[in-house]
Amino acid sequence: MEGSQPVAARQGEEASCSSWGAGSVNTNLPNMPTESVEIDDALYSRQRYVLGDTAMQKMAKSHVFLSGMGGLGLEIAKNLVLAGIKVSKCPWAEAVLQHITELNPYVHVTSSSIPLNETTNLSFLDKYQCVVLTEIKLSLQKKINDFCRSQCPPIKFISADIHGIWSRLFCDFGDEFEVLDTTGEEPKEIFISNITQANPGIVTCLENRPHKLETGQFLTFREINGMTGLNGCTQQITVVSPFSFSIGDTRELEPYLHGGIAVQVKTPKTFCFEPLEKQIKHPKCLIADFSKPEASLEIHSAMLALDQFQENYSRKPNIGCQQDSEELLKLATSISETLEEQPEVNYDIVRWLSWTAQGFLPPLAAAVGGVASQEVLKAVTGKFSPLCQWLYIEAADIVESLGKLEREEFLPRGDRYDALRACIGDTLCRKLQNLNIFLVGCGAIGCEMLKNFALLGVGTGKEKGMVTVTDPDLIEKSNLNRQFLFRPHHIQKPKSYTAADATLKINPQLKIDAHLNKVCPATEVIYNDEFYTKQDIIITALDNVEARRYVDSRCLANLRPLLDSGTMGTKGHTEVIVPHLTESYNSHRDPPEEEIPFCTLKSFPAAIEHTIQWARDKFESSFSYKPSLFNKFWQTYPSAEVVLKKIQTGHSLEGCFQVIKLLSKRPRNWSHCVELARLKFEKYFNHKALQLLHCFPLDTRLKDGSLFWQSPKRPPSPLKFDLNEPLHFSFLLNAAKLYATVYCIPFTEEDLSADTLLNILSEVKIQEFKPSNKVVQTDETARKPDHVPVSSEDERNAVFQLEKAISSSEATASDLQMAALSFEKDDDRNGHIDFITAASNLRAKMYNIEPADRLKTKRIAGRIIPAIATSTAAVSGLVALEMIKVAGDYPFEAYKNCFFNLAIPIIVFTETSEVRKIEIRNGISFTIWDRWIIHGKEEFTLLDFINAVKEKYGIEPTMVVQGVKMLYVPVMPGHAKRLKLTMHKLVKPSTEKKYVDLTVSFAPDTDGDEDLPGPPVRYYFSHDTD
Repeated sequence: MEGSQPVAARQGEEASCSSWGAGSVNTNLPNMPTESVEIDDALYSRQRYVLGDTAMQKMAKSHVFLSGMGGLGLEIAKNLVLAGIKVSKCPWAEAVLQHITELNPYVHVTSSSIPLNETTNLSFLDKYQCVVLTEIKLSLQKKINDFCRSQCPPIKFISADIHGIWSRLFCDFGDEFEVLDTTGEEPKEIFISNITQANPGIVTCLENRPHKLETGQFLTFREINGMTGLNGCTQQITVVSPFSFSIGDTRELEPYLHGGIAVQVKTPKTFCFEPLEKQIKHPKCLIADFSKPEASLEIHSAMLALDQFQENYSRKPNIGCQQDSEELLKLATSISETLEEQPEVNYDIVRWLSWTAQGFLPPLAAAVGGVASQEVLKAVTGKFSPLCQWLYIEAADIVESLGKLEREEFLPRGDRYDALRACIGDTLCRKLQNLNIFLVGCGAIGCEMLKNFALLGVGTGKEKGMVTVTDPDLIEKSNLNRQFLFRPHHIQKPKSYTAADATLKINPQLKIDAHLNKVCPATEVIYNDEFYTKQDIIITALDNVEARRYVDSRCLANLRPLLDSGTMGTKGHTEVIVPHLTESYNSHRDPPEEEIPFCTLKSFPAAIEHTIQWARDKFESSFSYKPSLFNKFWQTYPSAEVVLKKIQTGHSLEGCFQVIKLLSKRPRNWSHCVELARLKFEKYFNHKALQLLHCFPLDTRLKDGSLFWQSPKRPPSPLKFDLNEPLHFSFLLNAAKLYATVYCIPFTEEDLSADTLLNILSEVKIQEFKPSNKVVQTDETARKPDHVPVSSEDERNAVFQLEKAISSSEATASDLQMAALSFEKDDDRNGHIDFITAASNLRAKMYNIEPADRLKTKRIAGRIIPAIATSTAAVSGLVALEMIKVAGDYPFEAYKNCFFNLAIPIIVFTETSEVRKIEIRNGISFTIWDRWIIHGKEEFTLLDFINAVKEKYGIEPTMVVQGVKMLYVPVMPGHAKRLKLTMHKLVKPSTEKKYVDLTVSFAPDTDGDEDLPGPPVRYYFSHDTD
């Protein structure tokens, strides 16, 4: 926030800025006391949308103790420091401390010198709000857990462990832990169409708008006409149907007339935890894989056996040691009998736990670290539902599909990959090293993926292996909160180059090629078929569906595996796409986002989202679209005189009337800009309301006799300008500044003062409202018209205005230029968000809609995706686990997609979607991964192509399509003649194009049925290409 003091460390505490791999101390960002309530929005904006300011301020004042110096502890520390929580860790290596400290200039990171063992006096922990243990034996965990519970209030306790391919996470936040917001979702607002007078009263939503509520939730009511006794009341509801719910007894209330909004009320919820000692015997587990519901208890008993093994022998089982495996099995059997559920001992789990316990799987640490870090945030903020109380995440699919392997495969070789080798074997390690990976996107997920690549040794092979990463974006300050490879001194440098350099500091053996390109049709000369066929796996780290669909289509065309993932706040997903085994990303389509109807935006807003979108549209129209149109027009025509002559001689010049209007009203100085802004205020917030009420007076009724102005339509109230009103002042000031910017008019600080503005406004003449005969669109299905018709009067007026501008010397070369603005949400100095906030809230006030603060307006107007480092880390770890399976060419059953929401929390692993086989006829079938191939030659005709398909594949095409172009459809006029044309003439390939992908279909079995679909057919223009 420009000019404000961010939340940071307490006064006197050190603050420095850093990187995981690129240690450099930053001095640009200040060290600030936590007493400040301001938050550095430029750094934390995406996280603020996830957590909210109350939680952020609690985090800034919190102090967490973290034990353990291994990979899991580092992952948790990274996530907590990025989030803005002070961390004390025991123990730290000095170099690691520096790198962790550099991650966030507002966070104080310390190293505790107190050893943590059975004899330690634990009273030093009483200054922490949360204790997180990793790599601590179970007996000491119990002791520390008891100490944490004995404090008042209790210290929140979290323990996390990783042993090879197995992990566990445990939370205990005390007997009673109150959560103010269990989900973090925006409270739902439901427009009401009817309420019955009954016991219970039934509330019905507006047509086609499901309420998406759950029984037991609370709602409060407002703006109800008739049954006004409900306004301001809070009621617990019972869901009746997707469009209705019941409330209390409404028989004594007045009859419902119309309107009304029900708003969800967030109610606190208390969670009750049990101590570790008790939970060991009777564990409450979050089940992540419902195909194996019994697995959590089986892993629970096996890992307790491992704890006992370490207690007995002061070591973990040796790799592949049969004797240790048998001993662990005995311990598991005896421990299982002491548990209340007495789960069956799973021999395979015990065997692989014994086999891999000495190993460490970095992606599993990333995933568990992300989840554990989110639990810490819950512990110190009371935001979101905590884990109750155990979570087991494993990577057993990796070893189960390896088959029978020799012990030597897993034994150490004396290099940095020994811990990884103990989990997945040397053969798979070498496969990872020889991988060619194409990483598309280098934002938050991209940075985490590069770290995983470095730790796994991906692309480090001596003969083979390469990581190619591309991202066209430059680093912004808001990236630093999650994209942990970047530092403040990297701002405005390319993401891909910077991330590549930082990754090499983690693993210098990595071979990485960084690009600055978008992956889209325009770059297919770079990312062509040859490029894709050299890649072993494509991994997307993208933030939009359109880009994902394009990359998926390229992977499908070139038979390449694709790993996709994404996050939104605390939610995340991963998807595995493997040639010939699974469906592709494009095989399923989410329903398109609902567009706000044009008439709603223009005249009948009902929610703050409508007014924000309206304000964003006004910004784009006034300061981007119109200036761009103006510049383009005058680049086409050299002077105003030439344009005047063309109009007078009857030429139709596209856009000329809008351009001449802009020229004639062009402000010449700062006073003119203020005047223009004032006139816009009157037009938008006064005359618009008066015009609507002129067209539809308050007592207007529809044909069925119902009132026109009833929910969701809100009648507007005209606003009277008052410079003393902060909202009015903000609109005037920011609009004037933006007009000055696009018209290249300088202004000073003094020009922006209230006194100067008041003096200017005293000279501005405001015309009285005169109603027009314009028709107001009320049809919700109507779309915005592409062109507004120009009347003969408009033409005459344009000629007059242009003649006047020429004669007044106000159509010179400098007058024929404007500076078009590009909307930029993250620069607080440019006034873009300030203008949109003021305009939106003025319109909201005009329609009696609850306004939105600047932060919310920025999110909606900027279409910002809320983001937090915890989800990003978890997603990237899960993707990297699937990447190992793809590298090992695993069978279909091994792959898992995942969806999680860490706020609730829920984690769900599911099987991937198996590829569908499409039958044509006579045993001929295909899948989306199949492609028929036909080789042609120079004089090859369309008929030759059809015959070649018939001869090679046993079925004759009856329709041939290229993209959206129909090459041959028998029923189309003239298409029969095309059979004699050459494929070159029909397709018109560019000189470098070796082939074209065509779609064919076949005659149905029965007349009148639809044609039978066929696979893509790749037609090569000559025999010597393939």
